[in-house]
Amino acid sequence: MLDYFCHRRMWENQTMITEFILLGFSIGSEIQIFLFVLFSLFYVLTLLGNGIILGLICLDSHLHIPMYFFLSHLSIVDISYASNNVPKMLVILLNKGKTISFAPCIMQIFLYLAFAHVECLILVVMSYDRYVAICHPLRYTVIMSWRLCTTLTIISWAFSFLLALVHVVLILRLPFCGPQEVNHFFCEILSVLKLACADTQLNQLVIFTACVFILVGPLCLVLISYMRILSAILRIQSGEGRKKAFSTCSSHLCVVGLFFGSAIIMYMTPKSSHPEEQQKILSLFYSLFNPMLNPLIYSLRNAEVKGALRRMLKKENHSSKM
Repeated sequence: MLDYFCHRRMWENQTMITEFILLGFSIGSEIQIFLFVLFSLFYVLTLLGNGIILGLICLDSHLHIPMYFFLSHLSIVDISYASNNVPKMLVILLNKGKTISFAPCIMQIFLYLAFAHVECLILVVMSYDRYVAICHPLRYTVIMSWRLCTTLTIISWAFSFLLALVHVVLILRLPFCGPQEVNHFFCEILSVLKLACADTQLNQLVIFTACVFILVGPLCLVLISYMRILSAILRIQSGEGRKKAFSTCSSHLCVVGLFFGSAIIMYMTPKSSHPEEQQKILSLFYSLFNPMLNPLIYSLRNAEVKGALRRMLKKENHSSKM
């Protein structure tokens, strides 16, 4: 008890910081300009690719099925995820606006975690949808009703934002009295926790526990689903049916591998001798590469999405000729 009051008195005597300085990447100015152009292009492709996916799903009646309903939410998450982190990173690469106030920094952490959690859960729901479609095709429309799809989606979003709120509340209980430098290109939770003037063991424990439930648990469910899916695909007699099943499932597996792989390496493995640089590179997968690659993977490896795009282009050409 005495130790608690001593620490509290020490915090009260120190000046609490009101803003952080994002250090970004430790590289030369010429490389920074090159990365600014490259990452700006990636960001535009992310917005364009996910926007096209969303547009196709909304406008093409052939895609009004549960699988693409979940894919539309994945596109929304990817756009939101990239827009939360990338614009600030681009400003930092121009050596402008490296400071960020305390409140926007906490909000960035909250949205970063919330969208990451949503993506985890949406990917699990998508794997369940593929499991029902391939292993129980005759009961698919009964099991994957629109009521169930809507319920699963609402639960995914609500649970993700509540879990992110828990992390934020635990951060707000900590004092930040200096230093101000966050060794990252955005307010990433692990990097910000290093600046706290108090013990962060509870925060670290909650982060690890959340990773077990939001990463390891869902990944196990995905793997179990795909083991059953693979068994069912191998029993399909039709070569065309087997090819179609492999096509839709392989695209989803690529996305799952990229997302869960980078997340587990970042938050659940022992830190390397350069943890900050490792975190920055892995965070690029979350913030930029995954959101950009997801629409490419689903469009290039999915016959129905390519078909919808062709129908949309034909319709546009026909209307322009009229």
